[in-house]
Amino acid sequence: VQLFIKMTWDKIALFFLQLSWTVQHVTAIHRHDIYPYGMFYGDVTLQEGDDETSEVTTLTKPMYFYETSFTNLYVATNGIISTQDLPMEKQYVDDGFPTDFPVIAPFLADIDTSKGKGSIFYRQTESPTVLKRAEADVKRGFPDATFTPTHAFIATWENVSAYEEVTRSSSPSSRINTFQVVLAYNEKDTYALFLYPEDGLQFFGTRPKESYNVEIELPARVGFTRGELSFLFFSRTEGPYYSVTSNEQSVKNLYQKGNIGEPGVWLFHIGNRYSFQNVIPAQHETVLTKAPPVLDAVFPDEDYTETDEEEYDRIDPDFQDPSTTEFLEPEQDSSLLERLNQEVPLGQSPPQPSVSGPGAFPPPDPHNLPSEDVTRNLSLFPLSPAVIHYSTDNKETCERFQQQCSQNAHCTDYSTGFCCHCSSGFYGNGRHCLPNGAPHRVNGKVRGTVLVGGTAVQLDRINLHAYIVVGDGRAYTAISEVPEPVGWALMPMAPIGGLFGWLFALELPNSLNGFSITGAEFTRHADVTFYPGNQRLSIVQTAMGLDNQNYLNVDTHLQGSVPFIPPGATVQIEPFKDTYHYYPSLITSTSVREFTVVSAENGAETHTFQVKQNITYRDCNHGPRSELETQELRMERIFVMYVKEERILRYAITNKIGPLGDPEPEDVNPCYSGNHDCDTTAQCVPAEGQLFLCQCATGYRGDGRNCYDVDECAEGLSSCGAHSYCMNLPGSHRCQCESGFEFGFDGRTCQGKIHLHFLCLDSTQLYQTCFLIKSDSKGISLCFVVRADVDECRDQPCHTHALCSNSPGSFQCQCRLGYHGDGFLCHPQNGRPKTQCEQHRDSLQSGNGGVPLIGAFIPQCDEEGQYRPQQCHGSTGHCWCVDSRGQERAGTRTPPGPESHHYLPQCDSAGEFNPVQCYGDSSYCWCVDQNGREVPGTRSHDAVKPACIPTVAPPTMHPLPRPDVTPPPTGTSLLYAQGQQIGVLPLNGTQMDKQRSSVLLALHGSIVVGIDYDCRERKVYWSDLAGRTISRASLEPGSEPEIIINTALTSPEGLAIDAARRRLFWVDSTSDKIETANLDGSDRRVLFDTDLVNPRAIVVDSRTGTLYWTDWNREAPKIESSSVDGQNRRVLVQDGIGLPNALTYDSTTRQVCWADAGTKRLECISPNGTGRRVVHSDLSYPFSMVAFANHYYYTDWRRDGVIALSRDKQSTDEHLPDQRSHLYGTTYTLFILYYKVLVMYVSFCLIHFPCIFIYIYIYIYIYIYIYIYKN
Repeated sequence: VQLFIKMTWDKIALFFLQLSWTVQHVTAIHRHDIYPYGMFYGDVTLQEGDDETSEVTTLTKPMYFYETSFTNLYVATNGIISTQDLPMEKQYVDDGFPTDFPVIAPFLADIDTSKGKGSIFYRQTESPTVLKRAEADVKRGFPDATFTPTHAFIATWENVSAYEEVTRSSSPSSRINTFQVVLAYNEKDTYALFLYPEDGLQFFGTRPKESYNVEIELPARVGFTRGELSFLFFSRTEGPYYSVTSNEQSVKNLYQKGNIGEPGVWLFHIGNRYSFQNVIPAQHETVLTKAPPVLDAVFPDEDYTETDEEEYDRIDPDFQDPSTTEFLEPEQDSSLLERLNQEVPLGQSPPQPSVSGPGAFPPPDPHNLPSEDVTRNLSLFPLSPAVIHYSTDNKETCERFQQQCSQNAHCTDYSTGFCCHCSSGFYGNGRHCLPNGAPHRVNGKVRGTVLVGGTAVQLDRINLHAYIVVGDGRAYTAISEVPEPVGWALMPMAPIGGLFGWLFALELPNSLNGFSITGAEFTRHADVTFYPGNQRLSIVQTAMGLDNQNYLNVDTHLQGSVPFIPPGATVQIEPFKDTYHYYPSLITSTSVREFTVVSAENGAETHTFQVKQNITYRDCNHGPRSELETQELRMERIFVMYVKEERILRYAITNKIGPLGDPEPEDVNPCYSGNHDCDTTAQCVPAEGQLFLCQCATGYRGDGRNCYDVDECAEGLSSCGAHSYCMNLPGSHRCQCESGFEFGFDGRTCQGKIHLHFLCLDSTQLYQTCFLIKSDSKGISLCFVVRADVDECRDQPCHTHALCSNSPGSFQCQCRLGYHGDGFLCHPQNGRPKTQCEQHRDSLQSGNGGVPLIGAFIPQCDEEGQYRPQQCHGSTGHCWCVDSRGQERAGTRTPPGPESHHYLPQCDSAGEFNPVQCYGDSSYCWCVDQNGREVPGTRSHDAVKPACIPTVAPPTMHPLPRPDVTPPPTGTSLLYAQGQQIGVLPLNGTQMDKQRSSVLLALHGSIVVGIDYDCRERKVYWSDLAGRTISRASLEPGSEPEIIINTALTSPEGLAIDAARRRLFWVDSTSDKIETANLDGSDRRVLFDTDLVNPRAIVVDSRTGTLYWTDWNREAPKIESSSVDGQNRRVLVQDGIGLPNALTYDSTTRQVCWADAGTKRLECISPNGTGRRVVHSDLSYPFSMVAFANHYYYTDWRRDGVIALSRDKQSTDEHLPDQRSHLYGTTYTLFILYYKVLVMYVSFCLIHFPCIFIYIYIYIYIYIYIYIYKN
């Protein structure tokens, strides 16, 4: 009876307890349950008043309201948020709904905060705590939505009052309202939460100001309106809107009801990037029972201790085992749970998620874990996790479990267990450690079913290989044997290879890449949704540790559908950033990415996909915790392609990871920008400013620029113990137990083993052994056999050039005849010593056991064993230029692809960039500087390649001649620039005397481009593109060059002398300037530095003081003129020209003439812009030109020579120098051995005063004739 009574009372108590839970649902949320707000959380406070509007809040990322993207938000006193500045309140506050401007209205009424009557707070935030809670709330209202917010905007009206006109007979009302709006959004969707806490609404409307004496009250308006929209061209129409309230009762319902299962909480989908008709409310009408206040009455188990509680506090309720392959979706009460766990007094920070540092813990014993039901109770009752205990008997210590740490890690004991930490020179989570700076490789399989355009394609464990250059964050992924339909369709799926980019990203300061946190065991689940087709693809990638070569092993499973991409199309993905959020044992991220499909059928089409992913891993919760909450992964260069012939799908991504929101400084250290020249097996160590050190990775040796693998086995540096042998690996080594031995419990010591078999064979190689089993009372004797020997040579452990000899219990490797080494690695004995390139190549080709390293780059050597100037990676398809040491030249790396459609760098014999770079054999070309950077405005897509000039001088042979002048012969001569020298071509009348051509001046290491002659002082002036200088030299025998300008020059090209005014003019095609100075370099100043893109040629008409120059901007080429002092600038020619390289002033016709490499024409025009005429129309590739008598002489890049054309088109001639290379500038001189002073003056007149040419020429001729006749 007593038992029955006790059970009855227990049931009655339980009934009332359940009843209390049931009744509680009619109340709204409490104030402390709404989202955190206030100045402590960084909120801005709106100014007090009756009609105030906040300053504009510029959103860090645009937000979609309806179908439109907005970047600005305004908060108003009267209970609304708008995307535009608000009008005066009388224009909307007392009117009906909707308004004629965009509004988000949690409580539109005439509100007053003056004289301290309440406060209004607002902020935008990216707090993971806020975003995670918003995501959970959206999930409660829209269970099928795949929404992860990246940003939020929170506005809170706290204790605000209604506007009142207080009279002597009335007193102020004490009714106040508190409500909140949360806008959570990402790149695609926007959701709005309206929160009305219990007792938060004490008035439900306000009286209109203009009819305040009339006893009417307008109910508050709650809802959304897009505002007026443009209609046709001249009118406007009402846009869509959604109203939540219509009368006072509907306003009261705001805190009495809700639409996501909790009174006072209302959720709406208010915007979408692609298609959105109107606001969609959540439809969860059932009332969620809140956790009862009797939580404190739940008593823990008897063994509960304070230590247990502390240990539980570090357990994340969302933790899943690393084998989890589904998303961690919060249950319906997860947001309530967060609020229960986050209730803190004002002025204290709520608990923030944290992430563990490098470390690991052993897998938990499933028998010690609570059951599923208990676990669910734990998440609701935070005082009951007393099932977790630590004692001396079950505590995991380094002494017992050190073997779970990497051999390159140390183990540390903590109060509750142990953690593994990588040793100095290595990185990882302690269980798995890799050498700093060394490249890494990933092997794995890809399986699953992918639906492409209605066709299901099965992927049956096809191979995946990845190669990562950790030093600069480059990750190359190749998937082989991909069937053609799915190969094209998977090109946008760079996230498959993006995992490896995140794992081994280049770490910026105060950041960790993925491998440093997860190690080599984790599961990554990514859900990809394509738009506008809504195809979905699930990607599950499981990392299963490091194999015996220290390579990461990853299994990839694909399931779902992808959009169809036409065969032969290309996919372009722009660089983007992704934010990763870190929790104990869990990492999440969500991003939206765009990609462009370019095909012959459809042209360029832009699509979008959303990637939502989580990564679960084994975290060590015993040691100190890392403070990581968020990091930003920056994918700066992305290349994808499918090679139909090889059925290979390739992804190439350059990755950096750093703190969220930290802008990369302009002068970033090369170690962090990836622009260093350290070897791919070296670590770049930043120093002060732009300085850095290259340090070979652990297991490699060298100067950091060139590193070679250390053979720990041959050099006796291995850690292998007794009964084991050493096998060298790239950057490391592996210990293998001898035959008859196996690794013991510690995973490092080799112990003897016995292979036992039932006696069923009769062979001389088997020895019979009998054991007496005494556990049986009858004493049964059982006989076994022991295998005497295993033939290890069957596994081919030796080098390919070695012989393997088996022996009992062991084997021996010996190099073949003609090779030397330890048998595991053999080298040729005869012939010349190997060059650096050959050693580099052979070390990688031999790999491990003679097998080339999978995915490794194998350098290409020429016949003499030197590095070929252009190197290409066979696995990734990337190509680049190298110097004589095999070091990659910065900026030369290009992605793979068919030669006719993709760019490969063109290198000269010295490994420098060719000045003209093109896509394969196409006509899509541009100019580059000495660092391979594209010269702006030079890109072209026609038959004529741009007129690019090299900026690096070709190598010269030693010994070098002195750079002194060899004077030209008597008479008139042409001077022309040819790379590293200035040549002389005498004229016989107007005919070129090729037999007497010579070198005026040898300038080794230079690239001479512009050239002109000062006849008064008999000096030649030139611009040097390689040395970035302007120099001159006298034409006296033995004269040496004199540099007159050597500062602030980048690409000096065209150059002109004004002999009358003693001024020098030149153009700089990189800084886009025209400058002038005295002939000695003094009084330098800039004439023009605007409206110039690719200035090249420049000439002066000294007689009129007019300057002319060309600009071969491929978009808008032109010829301009001005006075020599920079006045009266104007465009002389801009129509009908393409590549106006050459320019001269024809003093005979008094016209400006130019030769165009684009139009192939030589044309002239008068200085006033009239009289334009075509002189020749079949030129080849002119570069520079000069007019003399009735001829034009120009240098031609197709012929690499000097071409002569008569004005009447009747005669042509050409001179091809012995050393064929591009010829640049030209000018001419006139020399007579007699009467040098007079001749200099005559030369001046010939050039600059053509009007008296005939008179002076006759005068000189007669004068000389008389002199010779008399003598």
